[in-house]
Amino acid sequence: MTGGVLDSVNQRTQLVGQNRLELLTFRLMRKQRFGINVFKVKEVLQCPRLTAMANLHPLVKGVAHIRGQTVSVIDMSLATGGPAIPDPENRFVIIAEFNRSMQGFLVGSVERIVNMNWEKILPPPQGTGRSHYLTAVTEIDNELVEVLDVEKILNEIAPVNEDVSEEVLSKREEREESAPSQVLVADDSSVARRQVKRAVESVGYDVILVQDGKEALEKLKEMAAEGSIYSQLALVISDIEMPEMDGYTLTTEIRKDSSLKDLHVVLHSSLSGVFNEAMVERVGANSFIAKFDPDELGSAVLEAVKS
Repeated sequence: MTGGVLDSVNQRTQLVGQNRLELLTFRLMRKQRFGINVFKVKEVLQCPRLTAMANLHPLVKGVAHIRGQTVSVIDMSLATGGPAIPDPENRFVIIAEFNRSMQGFLVGSVERIVNMNWEKILPPPQGTGRSHYLTAVTEIDNELVEVLDVEKILNEIAPVNEDVSEEVLSKREEREESAPSQVLVADDSSVARRQVKRAVESVGYDVILVQDGKEALEKLKEMAAEGSIYSQLALVISDIEMPEMDGYTLTTEIRKDSSLKDLHVVLHSSLSGVFNEAMVERVGANSFIAKFDPDELGSAVLEAVKS
């Protein structure tokens, strides 16, 4: 399964915005089945020749030259605490775009694309051995499928700068006493939640953290029942891909609710590209920011509270 597996990906965009996604399923060296959102996948190919380089992170098997780009290839079995994948030349690489860059994920085998509803994608159960590497789980053909926290794995290999620059911090203004001091942040990745929290707090706002769109909507409705949401909350920052309810659907639900409809919503995702700009407009979000740039995020918060 390599050649035509992603041929129709551009025709699949209608799924997004209907709380649906498609998972590309794969296996590592164990029986366990994994999934990755097709929208993050650029290509699936037989593992090309890998070049070892000095000072590579232990989880990086080597680099490959793919369509004019040099791409790091990460052993996903090693990255999740399993054994190294042997015979890479007989395995597959999933080329994916995360957080503004391309990576290759070395996997044992690639299976098929499955059309799913985000409501069927659930937060990982607590206490499972690899739970800290998962953002979600689902069931396909009576078999558990794990969705990996790729952002956590990438951050272990190449940590990103999480500090907002002095230039952005200098733009902070004294907040009026009556102005809301809180920002709601929804993200299923523990690493992303920490990064966003740090950026938002550094520009002077308190953060309410939730793990998915469903939890975010419940929290917003709970706050609105206590009094005007606009006196409590400055804005909402939401990931797009999340179990149970994605960020597009969350935004749509916010715009439909008379007590929430004027909230400022920033969608913040490792999914990137022109497609997202169109979807932001379609669901009524105020803006889209690709993960992760602390200055862009800090500036977005400061701009939102001014408007």
